[in-house]
Amino acid sequence: MLDREGFRPNVGIILLNHQNEVWWGKRVREHSWQFPQGGIKHGETPEQAMYRELQEEVGLLAEHVKIVGRTRDWLRYEVPDHFIKREVRGHYRGQKQIWFLLRMIGRDCDVNLRHSEHPEFDAWRWHDYWVPMDAVIEFKRDVYMKALQELSRFINRPQPSGSRRLVDPSQEKIDTENMSTQSLIEPESE
Repeated sequence: MLDREGFRPNVGIILLNHQNEVWWGKRVREHSWQFPQGGIKHGETPEQAMYRELQEEVGLLAEHVKIVGRTRDWLRYEVPDHFIKREVRGHYRGQKQIWFLLRMIGRDCDVNLRHSEHPEFDAWRWHDYWVPMDAVIEFKRDVYMKALQELSRFINRPQPSGSRRLVDPSQEKIDTENMSTQSLIEPESE
């Protein structure tokens, strides 16, 4: 399912632990790390797709997480031609994603990378919120930076010194531990 511009609707998931570290997965048989993500099936809402992908890729259920926030709009990236199957070249351009920020309320042992018959990841770890962009495949880096930057407003954690500034330090931070999920989700722009 592609939109008129050739982008496939997709969700991205940034999962936080209680130390505001992010869940970072190592792709099967590769040396690249990424956040869980996946396509939105026909008839699914982005939230439904997020929960399905979370279960398929990480083995977590809705009861293991709470939604802290999501991006306001679609974030897009184009996939280089050499990564695109020949039969869809010319039509498919890349992904457009709604990113969700989740708080893990389950335990680390609830993660099950073998939940699916076709696992996406063969290892995982918790990592500082501002993940190193050189570990992310080049064509996804801009979207990762935008998602991390936009969703950082939902956590109260300063960016480490010595790294590139992604957030205006004067921006007000929200204490997510003392707010309900509904009050944290931004209304969609019209």
